[in-house]
Amino acid sequence: MGRVAVIDYGMGNLRSVSQAVIHAAQALGGAAPEVIVTADPAAVRAADRVVLPGQGAMRDCMRELREAHDGELLAAVREAAASKPLMGVCVGMQMLLDHSEEQDTPGLGLMPGRVLRFRLDDALQPDGSRYKVPQMGWNRVRQHAFQGGAPHPVWAGVPDEAWFYFVHSYHAAPADAAHTAGSTEYGARFTSAVARDNIFATQFHPEKSAAHGLALYRNFLRWRP
Repeated sequence: MGRVAVIDYGMGNLRSVSQAVIHAAQALGGAAPEVIVTADPAAVRAADRVVLPGQGAMRDCMRELREAHDGELLAAVREAAASKPLMGVCVGMQMLLDHSEEQDTPGLGLMPGRVLRFRLDDALQPDGSRYKVPQMGWNRVRQHAFQGGAPHPVWAGVPDEAWFYFVHSYHAAPADAAHTAGSTEYGARFTSAVARDNIFATQFHPEKSAAHGLALYRNFLRWRP
């Protein structure tokens, strides 16, 4: 399976993500890929798969990625998104879209759509309490059909409506509903996973989501788009 590069541009939850990917890789036994955390554009280009994590403000994430190695790391990520399996996590998912309302920030434009802030001021939860923003904690994810068929291969073995861990104030709104691979209810239903061609990404944190999250990473490592 070769090598998996976890992108280090100074803004990701690198230790948790890399440890989860390493754990998932080890579970594959003899077929386990090597997992590296790197900011080296050459290493990203040489990798067989790429994980793009992200946390904090999207503007900061985009700036750090843009400025790393004088733009070469950004170029390597774009090349990876065009040619090899890539998984985005949290803000790493939001960055894939065209634009975010958070500080009016342009994204990578790898998937048409926008990132919107939760608007829940007048919404009440079933117990009568107000929804909190950011959403912080466990929530269910409904799996969507991929390319008109079954759920995406990265969901393999994960029950529909399984629980995953979220921390976010903004959510993705893909322009094409076919790019929604998973959705979640929080005041309204929103896209919590996206997929297109060789790209799969989640708003939630698989590395903080126990067995189901590790299953997603294992499936990503085996996925052959």
